[in-house]
Amino acid sequence: MSTDLLPANYLPIVVFIAIAFGFGAVTILVGYLVRPSRPYKEKLYAYESGIHPLTDARQMFPLRYYMIAMLFVIFDIEVVFLYTWAVVLKELPLSGFLAMMFFLFILIIGFFYEWKKGALEWD
Repeated sequence: MSTDLLPANYLPIVVFIAIAFGFGAVTILVGYLVRPSRPYKEKLYAYESGIHPLTDARQMFPLRYYMIAMLFVIFDIEVVFLYTWAVVLKELPLSGFLAMMFFLFILIIGFFYEWKKGALEWD
């Protein structure tokens, strides 16, 4: 049994973590020392741009905004599935190909349903 506090296998990980934290700390310190600091009333206002808000921040957004945002996320996730499937396509049996075609068929049906319902219209 070794009396070392840290096994030699963990030394590169500890060095990497130390370098990462050191780089972060040095970057923040250099940015703090180099950046210009000329605060004025508008710059110290709660909004970063210094522009006064015209309306209440808690205003209601149209439901279509959320629908389009959710559809974007869904189709974005589908692209991730398609990419990983395409990478291993040559090693997959016919059942893997047919499963993805069924998946795409359901996706296309959903897309046309949303299109017919008008969820993709921004008006």
